Amino acid sequence: MQRLRGSRWLVAGASLAVGVGLGAGLGGGRRQGGGPPAAGLLTRLPVVPVVAAADLSPPVPGGAARGELAKYGLPGLPQLRSRESYVLCYDPRSRSALWVLEQLRGAARSGPSDRAACDFQEDESVHEYHRATNADYRGSGFDRGHLAAAANHRWSQKAMQDTFYLSNVAPQVPHLNQKAWNNLEKYCRSLTKYNKNVYVCTGPLFLPRMEADGKMYIKYQVIGKNNVAVPTHFFKVLILEKLNGEIELRSYVMPNSPVEETIPLERFLVPIESIERAAGLLFVPNILKRTNRLQAITAGRNS
Repeated sequence: MQRLRGSRWLVAGASLAVGVGLGAGLGGGRRQGGGPPAAGLLTRLPVVPVVAAADLSPPVPGGAARGELAKYGLPGLPQLRSRESYVLCYDPRSRSALWVLEQLRGAARSGPSDRAACDFQEDESVHEYHRATNADYRGSGFDRGHLAAAANHRWSQKAMQDTFYLSNVAPQVPHLNQKAWNNLEKYCRSLTKYNKNVYVCTGPLFLPRMEADGKMYIKYQVIGKNNVAVPTHFFKVLILEKLNGEIELRSYVMPNSPVEETIPLERFLVPIESIERAAGLLFVPNILKRTNRLQAITAGRNS
């Protein structure tokens, strides 16, 4: 087990893309109707700065140019969605999420919600140029793979239905989705039995590989008329609040390809820094301001 303390782990204050500039970035999360997103989970997550839903004005340059450069609008801002069961940062280029952050509850393992009553649907809060549709997945050979898993939110029919927005979905190889990845999701839910709180951040990765010419390339398939990007890999970062006040981090990466479910999940543990570098994210804002009892579990180390 690796113990991380002080600035050894922090990079410029260590903050998840969830946290840095969240107040400014929330302007990109407005619904097309013009109203702010629902507060949802955002107001309940201690690892994310709580921002008033009304304070959503986009940043503008300072000095003499203040307001002038933005008078016709800014072409793009972080697109955040805060729903009852998760917070999501949308990537309009890939037609999916950059990351999805959710809080798992012990009660989520059972509840009144019915998955059969849920249907995958377009996220109409995303501009029509940049959103995925069910038609994009039809005949593609890929599953509509949840990032925030539906089974994590059995406690509420509305919370479960929210996981069926296509903004919370990425093209996933069926064998992975239904076997090894599903096992990882089940494992995440099981951790609610032994921890005070379980937070899960999930997202796609597009990793480089060396081609025959000896050069590194990032290559990925796209599907449907909207060119939905097919990730090469997926990550899942677990933030566990222990009953004794310790914070434990577990970070996993799986390839978007068939993975035998007999392979132990520990084989997919990676240093959290590797995900930060690959995804362009920094994790857990202000965590070391809350505690110096932080542990990172990586491959080859026991909990």
